[in-house]
Amino acid sequence: MKINKKIASVIIFSGLFLLANFTLAQQIPNPLEAGGVTDFSTLLAKIAAGAGLIVTYLSTVMIIVAAIFYLTSAGNPERINTAKKALIYAIVGIAIGISAQVIVNIILGIIKPTP
Repeated sequence: MKINKKIASVIIFSGLFLLANFTLAQQIPNPLEAGGVTDFSTLLAKIAAGAGLIVTYLSTVMIIVAAIFYLTSAGNPERINTAKKALIYAIVGIAIGISAQVIVNIILGIIKPTP
């Protein structure tokens, strides 16, 4: 049984050694450069744009959910208040989603020194 473990260990070690040589010989391209990202501020702006888009889409869905809450409330004041809160949060979410890019640009303008 010990002989089999030794042989397996040698085979695994040899395989890892050969794999390391193969991977070190390859040069891995930077995936960010393919998307036009060259510095941190560009990366942050692209992330903010994507996050803002997702937040805007989700807020739009929440407006529909708030409308469904309101329509199915049947005069129940608690359900109406829940629908109103959901609508207010959805509108705030849309405002933040739309202005996400602007907020990041303001922050980058404050942080980044002007040449």
